[in-house]
Amino acid sequence: MPRIALITTGGTIASRADSATGHVTAQLRGEALRTGLHDPLDGFDLVVDDLMTTGSYALTLGDAFRLARRISSHLADPAVDGVVVTHGTDTMEESAYMADLLVDGDKPVVFTGAQRAADAPDSDGPRNIADAVRVAGAPGTRGLGTLLCFEQEFHAARDVTKSHTSRVDTFVSGEHGKLGEVDGDTVIVHRRPNLAGTISTDRVEEDVEIVKLGIGTTDRSIRLAAAAGVKGIVIEGFGRGNATPPVTAAAIELVGQGIPVVMTSRCQRGRVKPIYGNGGGRTLAEGGVIFAGDLSAQKARILLSVLLGSGMPMAEIRRQVERFGM
Repeated sequence: MPRIALITTGGTIASRADSATGHVTAQLRGEALRTGLHDPLDGFDLVVDDLMTTGSYALTLGDAFRLARRISSHLADPAVDGVVVTHGTDTMEESAYMADLLVDGDKPVVFTGAQRAADAPDSDGPRNIADAVRVAGAPGTRGLGTLLCFEQEFHAARDVTKSHTSRVDTFVSGEHGKLGEVDGDTVIVHRRPNLAGTISTDRVEEDVEIVKLGIGTTDRSIRLAAAAGVKGIVIEGFGRGNATPPVTAAAIELVGQGIPVVMTSRCQRGRVKPIYGNGGGRTLAEGGVIFAGDLSAQKARILLSVLLGSGMPMAEIRRQVERFGM
């Protein structure tokens, strides 16, 4: 009988509406989530671990790191076959990617949650938990890295993103596609991801910011972040990885000061590559800005926080970003 650790962190899946204020807040503990399942999950031994009860919009990089460490502690138990994490959908992809970078071994780690609160008549939470437990207990999902299971599909943590504010089929993996699906009590793996490995560190650097660009964006935000002592910056730029001339100039200055700057694209598909001169991507790369392949800005920020926390020098950070950005 597979033994699965269920780590609960809050989010919509654990939320109810307050009748007095109308506010929907995370309230339910792990045991309530387990007893609320519609599926008895016969054949699984589910062990509940209440870590926190928080909306994921309120979590920090430090919280995500603590969660990854908690996952690792459960997987270190030879009796545990896998871990399921219930989490709010707002930042689930980021916590999942943090775990993907930090949790070693081939036992399945599966994140899930809900788009509809626990007291909604058609809440999607119970089914998502049951599906996630089945994915975590399936022999075929070992060695796939950290997964996200939602609406009968599961995805690689590196690739997946929340695509819709409220629909239950919100999570997609763009041009990479899902890894597999859950059909009743059957778990089907369609593809295996190209995993870059894990990183060992005792901490993460929380002072990493994202600067998103639009037409005519000035250098104000990036310079204010630098003046405030930021340790790393991720730019969500244009197209292949371009920036406005003022941002390009500021980014190169920051690199010269020893602050790593990572370039991503605001496009939902494709990868960044230094091509354009006259202040574009080629100019940025020649100035030392690191290009993050097809990682989204939020995933690149997670990666940079881990690399900085490990104490890597700039040259190694560059090598690792390029490796994980693929």
